[in-house]
Amino acid sequence: MSALNPTTPRFKENVKDALANQNIQSAMSTAGGFAVGRAKARAAMPEFDEIRDQARDLKNHVLANLADYLEQYETKVTADGGHVHWAETAEDARRIVLDICRKAGATAVNKGKTMISEECGINEHLEEHGIKPVETDLGEYIIQMRGETPSHIIAPAIHVTLPEVEQLFNEQHTHLKPGRPMELETMLAEARGVLRQKYFEAEVGITGANMLIAETGQSVIVTNEGNGDLSQQLPKVHIVMASLEKIVPTLDDASTILRVLARSATGQESSVYTTFSAGPKRAGDPDGPEEYHVVLLDNGRTNMLGTEFQEMLRCIRCGACMNHCPVFKSVGGHAYGWVYPGPMGAVLTPSLIGIEQGRNLPNASTFCGRCEAVCPMRIPLPKMMRAYRAKEFEKGLTPGAARYALGAWKWIASRPALYRTITGTLNRVLGLMGRWRGNFAWMPLASGWTDHRDLPAPPAGGSFQSQWQRSRK
Repeated sequence: MSALNPTTPRFKENVKDALANQNIQSAMSTAGGFAVGRAKARAAMPEFDEIRDQARDLKNHVLANLADYLEQYETKVTADGGHVHWAETAEDARRIVLDICRKAGATAVNKGKTMISEECGINEHLEEHGIKPVETDLGEYIIQMRGETPSHIIAPAIHVTLPEVEQLFNEQHTHLKPGRPMELETMLAEARGVLRQKYFEAEVGITGANMLIAETGQSVIVTNEGNGDLSQQLPKVHIVMASLEKIVPTLDDASTILRVLARSATGQESSVYTTFSAGPKRAGDPDGPEEYHVVLLDNGRTNMLGTEFQEMLRCIRCGACMNHCPVFKSVGGHAYGWVYPGPMGAVLTPSLIGIEQGRNLPNASTFCGRCEAVCPMRIPLPKMMRAYRAKEFEKGLTPGAARYALGAWKWIASRPALYRTITGTLNRVLGLMGRWRGNFAWMPLASGWTDHRDLPAPPAGGSFQSQWQRSRK
């Protein structure tokens, strides 16, 4: 999968492959730690929900005044000696980044974890033009060697097992003794040693931004490895890649979001590193870049303003929705076929690449509601997925069989007496057929269910409506 070539139209095929992949199933079965950590962090902070409300209201205010805050941010960055570049599309962002790298004479680029660079396909574009990008986040480093894209927005290699990493390091780190036994600590030290040299070789460093502060012109990144700091301090050029909605008005506003971000993502009170950057180094500064560039990406986001999907722009990329999603935890992130997986991807992906390509993703939900319940920004993800399902139907993108079935159900359901007669008869028939075993291992027109689990037989007491009517009598 590449960000430039989404496989979202193949979502169902991707799911079958993921369910049959034992390594993915093994890796995802141990991926519940984030949800446990989030629950503990939530319980330890009585005012957590109050801060969620504040963060939600803050982002709503920003989206209502987005242009003003972006102009304020640009003015401040420019005053500090930096440069702001506006990218309407991913293609524009690729061109801007390549131009900056060429002017710097770069042959190597270090990268901190940035989903915007994934969205724009920066790595592929730089490699096509003879510039070597090196991912310095450990998870990103692993999947780059595997020739893959992230499968989670905060844990990009969550789908990879430790034996796979050990084999990968033996194959890729050829300057070390082959076949060496490696514990987790050994692999961490080995990756650190390899990447340490890369920090001093790159002329350009690229990072993302968790937030951009209009008041100060700063960009903010939160990491647990420190690679983001080294990627932006050691090269002579620092490029920040961020989408427009990452702006917040003040430092106080940034602190509000920071209080819910790490708790929602990993269960930490705060990440190990929270780094604020502003402009190139000044006279007397011991380190820092000579040039500071910010690439602000639209790529369809302004089209979401004023629509039923605007609330998606409150997302702070914590990953809590996917950490609690039964679908994501069953199939992993690559099945979603583009940059953003899980419930947030089910809304953001069709918003950015079009419902024609992303129409399968809003259907990848049980509507259990856990994604909305844990979202620190209170984004109504199920409501927006339902809205996309409606759009899919209106555009005639729903498969014919499903459209006819829905049409038939609508016709019957709009006639209460007929509906009660048909459902009552079916309940009695199925109840009799399944009275001995209590369930069905196979059922016509329901193979999507019975191929994977038994279908319970209707209870002998009849439907809820029939029981309710009897109780009233």
